[in-house]
Amino acid sequence: MREIRHDIRDRILHVTLDRPESLNALTPAMRDHLIDLLTQASADPDVRAVLLTGTGRGFCAGADLRGGPGTADRAPGDVARVLRLGAQRLMAAVLDCEKPVLAAVNGTAAGLGAHLALACDLVLAAESARFIEVFVRRGLVPDAAGTYLLPRLTGLPRVKELLFFGDPLPAPEAERLGLVNRVVPDAELDKTARTWALRLASGPTRALALTKHLLNTSLDTDRTTAFAAEAWAQEINMTTEDAREGLRAFTERREPGFRGR
Repeated sequence: MREIRHDIRDRILHVTLDRPESLNALTPAMRDHLIDLLTQASADPDVRAVLLTGTGRGFCAGADLRGGPGTADRAPGDVARVLRLGAQRLMAAVLDCEKPVLAAVNGTAAGLGAHLALACDLVLAAESARFIEVFVRRGLVPDAAGTYLLPRLTGLPRVKELLFFGDPLPAPEAERLGLVNRVVPDAELDKTARTWALRLASGPTRALALTKHLLNTSLDTDRTTAFAAEAWAQEINMTTEDAREGLRAFTERREPGFRGR
């Protein structure tokens, strides 16, 4: 697919949205291709981290709504089905990917595009980047997991402000609210993203996958269940080569050499 460039380098799956004339708005085909790439990354031992970014002035302007069916053409249940099998499935693919996913937000991230970035495990943003909850401007209810993600990242009063007004949120303010991990000068985004991705790719891959799962489910469960999940995750992780290597490196007072197994 021309609109999404991807390759594996240094154990990192580099995924670049490459439709700059539309600020990388996602067509259904692009969305489905992203889902496939993330699903394949989970099972590929040669991939130990995923780096997602865009070309041009936009990270992703959201879903490309041109050419879709008009209101009169929809039957009851069509919209919910499209969301469930489309945007929500994409967000689930990011959240459920068994490799850490890093977003490098290079420009505008709007609607689904904002949520695509915020669903990633770590988010770097260029100083010129901005996040826009465009739904209210179109008379729409937020979708693409926005009402699930945003309250888990920052306080409800600010979430309501973002969703009720739809004003652009500059990257530095997004960092202050805890929506992104770090804001860097535009010229340093690629370098910083590569440095972070390399660190993720050299880490204990299975331990990171289990940690990601525990964290992503922690706010949806009670203490007893969370404690049990943590204990079993550690039990499973202790069977990996990387756990054994980490313990050996500790006793031998050296840096571990994790292999992702």
